[in-house]
Amino acid sequence: MIKKDKISDKDLRDWKDFLEKPSNIYDKGEQSKENTNYKKKFRFDLHGYSIEKAKSTVFDIIEKCHSDGISEIILVTGKGLHSNSEESVYVSKDHNKLKYIIPEYIKTNEDLNSKIIKVYSPQEKQGGEGVLILKIKKLKNKS
Repeated sequence: MIKKDKISDKDLRDWKDFLEKPSNIYDKGEQSKENTNYKKKFRFDLHGYSIEKAKSTVFDIIEKCHSDGISEIILVTGKGLHSNSEESVYVSKDHNKLKYIIPEYIKTNEDLNSKIIKVYSPQEKQGGEGVLILKIKKLKNKS
């Protein structure tokens, strides 16, 4: 690289303009987001949450993501391997795990269900059984 001994007047003006108004600089990244089908995702880890706390948190997450235009929510529920549900004969070993409770909660909650396209566990490389993917419906314009 060759170092210039003298900066041209035009380069000097351009540099001063940039320092004074950096917002005038073209942002190539922003335009590519506008022109492509840019998907927004939200990820949340529910490890350690009680069933009731997880339900209220999931409700809040879905409401917020739907209104913000998020297209996909990734909920880390874990596989329930450390759940103590097997110790009690009065508790179902499957229906006491977040990975089963959250989809059922969404399905039975009319408000949430109206905002969801699909709830599923992804392939193993995306988290498999310990993750739930929620595809969110687009918010309809009220024009």
